Amino acid sequence: MQDSKAGIRYAKSLFNLAQERNEVEAVSADMALIDKTIHENPELRSMLKSPIIKSDKKASIMRAIFTAHISTTTAAFLELIIKKRREMFMDSIARQFVILHLENNGIEEAVLTTAFKVDDSFRQRILDLVIKHSKNDKVVLEERIDPSIIGGFVLRFGDNQIDTSVERDIELLRREFEKNLYVKEY
Repeated sequence: MQDSKAGIRYAKSLFNLAQERNEVEAVSADMALIDKTIHENPELRSMLKSPIIKSDKKASIMRAIFTAHISTTTAAFLELIIKKRREMFMDSIARQFVILHLENNGIEEAVLTTAFKVDDSFRQRILDLVIKHSKNDKVVLEERIDPSIIGGFVLRFGDNQIDTSVERDIELLRREFEKNLYVKEY
């Protein structure tokens, strides 16, 4: 919980700064890149969260990775976050910034997890469902493949989750079977 509160607070500050400088699109692209890079590299995430690695070393690593690919505003923000020893929240900050940018543009973000790749007609039905239950009329759909759900899908958008996965059904059955009505419990 603390992680998301700090992420939201710093993301809002950066978003306001980007708005003042008319750099929202550039900074949003930078934060999306940072978010993607941190999530795809567990070693980088561990390095940022490590209390053992010194801040100046973290700053030099982040500069080496991102300086050529991000704006000066984002680079200065990264330096400030590391200087203030808040780098452990960088993944949350980047994610929250992207969410703020989407909300500001009236775009709903949805994540669809399935066991296999979906076809266009199913994708369109999901988009229509999200638009119907959302305050926004534009949707960005992220598709994830997770074979462990076996079948069905898990859809997350806003504060909503629709879970029709076979994995969930099996878990519900397992719980039901644990309540054996014919064996007396002592």
